[in-house]
Parts: sequence; structure tokens; C-alpha cells
Amino acid sequence: MTDIRFRPPSGGLVPHMGITLVDEGEGWLEARMPILQCHLRSGANALHAASMVALADSVCGFAAGEVLPEGAKGYTTIELKSNFLATAADGVLLARAGAEHLGRTTQVWKSVVTHEETGRKLALFRCTQMILY
Repeated sequence: MTDIRFRPPSGGLVPHMGITLVDEGEGWLEARMPILQCHLRSGANALHAASMVALADSVCGFAAGEVLPEGAKGYTTIELKSNFLATAADGVLLARAGAEHLGRTTQVWKSVVTHEETGRKLALFRCTQMILY
């Protein structure tokens, strides 16, 4: 693992969900989230889809924030799509964000959510970030 340069804000959804950044490189960022009871569907021993979306969207957003064009003040998600391939009830999720398009007004990012212990792909995610000036 590398020393993570970017540090997310100390409040809000990210720390509440247990999301932490674990690695980064040129054009990518990786985060992990332990599966907790609050991440599961009510009455089912399976992940709530929104838990995986929160992880994937967060890591893509943080990555977008690291490569903002000159003069940009921030970003916001304006579109997202997820394909859920499998589920899990325990362990740790990993999500790795990678850039697909780095424009001045929009960026497109993708992420794959995997189960850390098994390496199984659980979700494919893509989002568009609007660059704010």
C-alpha cells in the first residue's frame, strides 16, 4: 500500500459507513468497507444495494476530486449506474475507481466492487461527475 495523499472529510456518510481509502495511483483510487449489520437488507442476510453504491460512488468522487481541472472548485455526481452481480453478508468490500473520461466540464469514472476475501466481483459501477467552477 502507498501513503494516501488524499484524506476525505471527517464527517458525513463516508466514516459512518466505515469506508476508508487504502491505496492510490496514477488515475485510480481504492477504498474498502467492512460489511456491518447496517449494510444488510432488512430481514435478509445480504447486502443492501445502496451500501455498494455508497462505497463505489464515494471512491469515484474522491478520485475525481484528486484530478480536477485548473480553476475547478469541486465536483458532484450527476448520473450513476450499477450492475449487481452477486452479494455477500460478511467480510470486507473493496472498490477501485478508474477514470474513463477527464473533461473540463464532466468526468466519467468506473468502479468494480469486489469481496476482499474471495475476490468475487459483486458490482460494476459507472458515474458522471460534473465539474464545479
